[in-house]
This record gives sequence, structure tokens and C-alpha cells, in this order.
Amino acid sequence: MTHPNPYTDPTARRAFLDREARLRQLPSIDRDLVRLGEMPDLDRWLEQIRATGGCAEPVYLTGHSTTLDAATGEVLRHFTTATEPGGRLAVRCRNRRASRCPSCSREHSGDTFHLVRSGLIGGKGVPDTVRKHPRLFVTLTAPSFGPVHRAGDCHRARRRRCEHGGRHGCGRTHPDTDPLIGQPLCGNCYHYPGHILWNAMAPALWKAFRDNLYHHVATGAGVGRSEVRTLVRVSATKVAEYQKRGAVHFHAVIRLDGPDGPASPPPAWATADLLLETVHSAASAVALPCPYSAAYGGGRLSFGTQLDAHPITNGNGGRLTDDAVAAYVAKYTSKSAETAGAVDRRITSLAEIRALHVTPHVRALIATAWRLGGLPELQHLRLRTWAHMLGYRGHCLTKTYAYSTTYGQLRADRAEHARTLAGARDLYTDWDSETTTETAWRFAGTGHTPGEALIAAGIAEGLAANRQTAREELARADQNWEPR
Repeated sequence: MTHPNPYTDPTARRAFLDREARLRQLPSIDRDLVRLGEMPDLDRWLEQIRATGGCAEPVYLTGHSTTLDAATGEVLRHFTTATEPGGRLAVRCRNRRASRCPSCSREHSGDTFHLVRSGLIGGKGVPDTVRKHPRLFVTLTAPSFGPVHRAGDCHRARRRRCEHGGRHGCGRTHPDTDPLIGQPLCGNCYHYPGHILWNAMAPALWKAFRDNLYHHVATGAGVGRSEVRTLVRVSATKVAEYQKRGAVHFHAVIRLDGPDGPASPPPAWATADLLLETVHSAASAVALPCPYSAAYGGGRLSFGTQLDAHPITNGNGGRLTDDAVAAYVAKYTSKSAETAGAVDRRITSLAEIRALHVTPHVRALIATAWRLGGLPELQHLRLRTWAHMLGYRGHCLTKTYAYSTTYGQLRADRAEHARTLAGARDLYTDWDSETTTETAWRFAGTGHTPGEALIAAGIAEGLAANRQTAREELARADQNWEPR
């Protein structure tokens, strides 16, 4: 059916103009939904968004990928975005923050769970004998930079006041949801430069702790410091978490392996009790010089006195099981400085800091990082770049090489599984033969229009509801199962 041309047909032109006038009266999101509904390839666009899991900030690519038989040059598989909606392909943003993309954050947390768990029970290329190696779950905290309100019974109220007129205590009981938790009793007494510099130096403190741990293991076992690394290997992974006051602390899984990594058993003297003792002594001994500046002085940086270390059990009734630890670590990879009331985007100016909708404490932390970042002696810390992270510039999760698998390998395995489910393998192709792949991809934009964002959020919510229903059905089936 041929529609009249509005450029030549007066009736069609009037109908077109009336329609445009009605559309202009609609909110922008409704106009965008109308546009999407008229897309000729809407179904294919929806398939792309479902494939990204309803990603909130997808990355769009243009280009092609061709897989060839290396021996004959025969084209085995070819894909091009020329026939895709808008000539582009949507892929996940892979942002780990739940505040930016809940869908990709959930996938990243799932990958973290399997990465940590495989280092505890084996799998993903790690032998299951690691279950028998000494393993600890350790929490390393930051020192005090001044008294802050805390959950439960806060600091006991006192008549004496500080030099700024603030009281030395609180005297109240704060519920866990009280916004006062983590706020300083006196902002003028709080050591903001020390707080920011500790966050900035936290990755270096973690490295010093790991190196120091070898020395303390050698002392505890009665072997030489140069010899201990040929007898035992410390494998570890850690995740950074922000406390309510905005200070970073680390949750870590520490495992003792033999000299060849997880495939080799540790020496008989490398016990869980030895590891527990040396973790405490090594952490308390770590101290690094603070970068000196006339603006705040010098000093030394160390871990806080609150250190928790507990053996990990194999699910036999102990306090911490393998799955519980893996789930605990995975939970924190979806969070960042926003859990302390900060922001999840970079700061570009001091005026932007003044306009932020944050607490006075967080504003002071961000402003301190910005001011310290302008000092020549602290340029190497890049504090202005990481002011939104309250000075912390390390990765959310790190691990030693031999601890377990990698994020890259987990993503590659998932992509291969998805291709298999989609029937990407050609039954008439000899996949044992060597292949070569030629690709050419270009960046073509990011994000959704208002209508697209609404649809993507609905898809993500639907997938989450399906997963929840599946979990409930599995749990119900497990409860009703009876052995024959």
C-alpha cells in the first residue's frame, strides 16, 4: 500500500502536520516511545537489548567479524552490523556499580562469586585439593582520624568540650539506618588530610602487608626469609569496601599453597594456626611514610587496630563457609564510594563540589582530596582524578596470579556457552580445524534515549523476576524431594 506524499498531496501534508502538532504536546518520553513503536526493525532491537540483559548504558559498535578456515580460506561465519537496527550492535557496558547499571553489576558480582569460590573449593582450572590448604577470611581496617557517630551505643556523653566548642561524646543509641552514623562528632577536629592520604595509600599498604606476611611466616616457621618463598606461596584476593565514615577497608581471602601454587600442597608446618598468628603480626607491623607536605606535615600510615581473621570451613558447621565468603566478597564488588554517601562520577571543578547533594562530611572529604591534589608533591597520587572516590585509586577487587581464574576467562567461557545455546556451531563445519578471525569494530555511541531506557529497565526487571521465580521453584523442589 502506497501512502500519499505529504510534499505533493495537500491532504497528506495537513495530516502529517496535525500529527506532528499532537506529538509535540506529548512528553519527550512518550514521543520517543512512539518513534520506537514505528521502527521497522523493533523486534531485532529488542533482541539486542535482551541479549545485554537490559543494560542501562550499552555501548554501540559498528563493523564486522569474519571467521575463516585457516587452511582453505573458506568463510565459516560472517556477521556485520549493516543489517542491524541503525547499523550498529549493542553490547554490555560491564559497569560493576549497581548505581550505574544493575544488570551488568549483577553479572559482575556473579563472576566475582565464581572467581573467589574457585580459589576456595577448586574448579575453573583450580584443583579441588585447595580445600585442604590453610585459608583465612581477613578484614583490615583504617585507623581513626577522629571520633564519628557509630551504630548502637555511641560515644558516652561528656561535659568536657573540644577546642572548637563541640562535645566529646554523643550519648545516644543510633539505629543502623541513622544518617548520623559515620559523621564526625566535630568536623573541625577530624583529620581530613590523613583520611584522604590513607585511602590513597591503601593499595601500597596492602602490598606491604602481603610482602611482610612472607617474612612473618618465615619467622614463625623457623626458616630463612630468602628460603620461605621457595617453600610456600601466599595466594590471596581482596575487595575494597567503604565504611560509613568514607574510609576504605579490605576484606581478603588468604590461602597458603606450596611453591608451585594451588596444585602443590603447602609444607606440614604451614598450618591455619600459623597463618592466623602471622596475619595479625604482619598487619600490625606495616607502616609506610606519609608523603611530606608543608600543608599538613608528615607522619606514618598503618592499618587500624581492628583486625578480624577467621578460618574458612568446608561447610561442616563452621562460622564461615566457602560459599558464604564468596557471596560476601561478591556483594561488595557492586558497591563503591556511593555507599558512604559520595558520588559515582568524576569531579571536574571545585564549584561542582559545592553543588553536590552530599553530607558536610563527604563534601569535606571530596574538597580535601581536590585541594591536596593541587599540591606539586602529591601529583603522583592523582587525588583530583579520584576525588569522587575519596582519594582511593585502587581496583575494587584484586588477586594474586595463582589464586584462581580471571574475569576474562569467565567471560570467554560464558560467550562460548551462549554461542552453543544459540546454535552458532555449524554442523557441517569441522571445528577441529584451525580458524582465523578478521574483525573491524568502531565505537558508535553509548546509552539510551528516554524511551529506550524505559524499555531496557523493564527488560532488566523482567529477567530479574524470572531469576527470582526460578530460585524459588528450585528451593521448593529441594524441600519436596524425597529419595526413592
